[in-house]
Amino acid sequence: MESSGGKLGKFGRAGLNVASGAIPFVGGLLSAAAGYWSEAEQEHANNMLRQWIQMLEDELREKGKTIAEVMARLNMKDEEVSSRIESEEYQSILKKAFRNWSSIDSESKREKIRNILANAAATRLTSDDVVKLFIDWIDLYSDFHFEVIGEIYRKPGVTRGAIWRNLNKPAAREDSAEADLYKLLVRDLSMGGVIRQHRETDYYGNFVKKQTKSVPKGSGSRTMVSAFDNEEGYELTDLGKQFVHYAMTELTPRIAFSEFKSDEPIDTAAATQAGVPA
Repeated sequence: MESSGGKLGKFGRAGLNVASGAIPFVGGLLSAAAGYWSEAEQEHANNMLRQWIQMLEDELREKGKTIAEVMARLNMKDEEVSSRIESEEYQSILKKAFRNWSSIDSESKREKIRNILANAAATRLTSDDVVKLFIDWIDLYSDFHFEVIGEIYRKPGVTRGAIWRNLNKPAAREDSAEADLYKLLVRDLSMGGVIRQHRETDYYGNFVKKQTKSVPKGSGSRTMVSAFDNEEGYELTDLGKQFVHYAMTELTPRIAFSEFKSDEPIDTAAATQAGVPA
């Protein structure tokens, strides 16, 4: 019967063949520790390594699927598109999109990354620096943030209270955690340059200052502005509108493609040669 140490050695070598590009120090670690670990420790390391490699395989499979989905949406007969995706600038965007892939915590965010990559290849409505900022926003903001952005895009001038109701959120007290979270979310998007309260502009695009109304002393409200205020309307900034175009607008697939099978083994070396970032 093969010892657990032998199993560890075989599994470790197989695992290193898969993960060597991403975790080159593992081989040295196993070699250095082999003489000190007990059988139980070796078995524990075996299980951890198996889980680690499975995580890397799953991540690589998701990256490959996303690239396939992007390519299916592009007109590769268009010389401008072909030149764009082969450029160093676009490759830099691609690498940035996959660099923090493990932090993408929902399918909705993965779809937004795919949309950004596809739209960045097909259109040039903004600079690559702005596109990279949009990728940062995917990591920075939650799906709830994006739901609010979508609601303001659909209904410019909508109030915080209307957004909350339109998203079918339950009624909440002003001193509740839900109200605090909602105020924080709106503040995040406002300070991040994604949304703003509606402002009038002049002919040249300058924002016009609001006229303050004089209120007789003692006649004002005794309570603070509600987290679910129904007076002030919100709109997207131009940067916010561009984000919606890049991240929340989906290009129609031009070709059909087969999805990766969940049990299909991953050849990391081949995938790296094909251009999938590890």
